[in-house]
Amino acid sequence: SREPDVPPEAPLLFEVTLLEVRDGPDPQPLPPAVRLRLGSQRRERGNFHFARGDFAAALRSYRLSLRALDGPTTAPPGPEEEEELREQRVKCLNNCAAAELKLGRAEEALAACEAALRISPDNGRALLRRGQLLAEQGRDAEAALVLRRALELDPASKV
Repeated sequence: SREPDVPPEAPLLFEVTLLEVRDGPDPQPLPPAVRLRLGSQRRERGNFHFARGDFAAALRSYRLSLRALDGPTTAPPGPEEEEELREQRVKCLNNCAAAELKLGRAEEALAACEAALRISPDNGRALLRRGQLLAEQGRDAEAALVLRRALELDPASKV
């Protein structure tokens, strides 16, 4: 029944002590269709953050999407589902590379491009971005080969 000693709108400072850190639970096995839906939703959330300029949040969402896509399934995916999972992984990895670049982390962006290319060696976006990153690192001969391949795959590309 007594008024607090702290006036309204007063700034407060809290000190928090971390007592324990635990790994999250192992992902639960889900049907492939559910994995696809979760992965897509999380990737779209990342795109929302990316469009708003919150590249760290976008990157977190893209990584969550990859975890959903790569998690255990209750049954093996059919051929169409397997192809869709592959395509979604490549999209997420390309988006991770873009977010890493926006955060100024070229090495991480290059690693994401290379992971995308391991899944889909002829992915034009990953090839183009990898070529650009290699050129920025002064690895011109390597960059030229990669960019030439990107141009072969998409000769009409403005980039």
